[in-house]
Amino acid sequence: MASGQTVILVGDIQRAFAKRLIDAAPAGAVVNVRQATRTIDQNDLMWALLSDLSRAKPQGRKETPDMWKAIIMKACGHAVQFTMGIDGEPFPVGYRTSKLTKAQMSDLIEFIYAYGAENGVIFNDQRNAA
Repeated sequence: MASGQTVILVGDIQRAFAKRLIDAAPAGAVVNVRQATRTIDQNDLMWALLSDLSRAKPQGRKETPDMWKAIIMKACGHAVQFTMGIDGEPFPVGYRTSKLTKAQMSDLIEFIYAYGAENGVIFNDQRNAA
């Protein structure tokens, strides 16, 4: 078990298996129980929405999708820092949506939709639904 074992607790069978792994674990082993992180579908939707924001330029802001990601994450209360690059332009550091839970990512996506609605952004998924 040198590389570890990940168990997704979806039912009693998986819980029993996880308990057996713990009982068989050597002294000093580490157990980490946490909420599941965001899904690939959530990530794909986030990038599509951020790209739409970038093209729409709400409030006249000309930002890349990556910069919008940092701006939105900071607005949602996640730890984001900006530092100056050697070219004198600020860039974000210390933020990762891959660490967000599914619920946190849902909140982030809803924030993007709300910000877009307040600023007249029509997202591509809304165009396709019409």
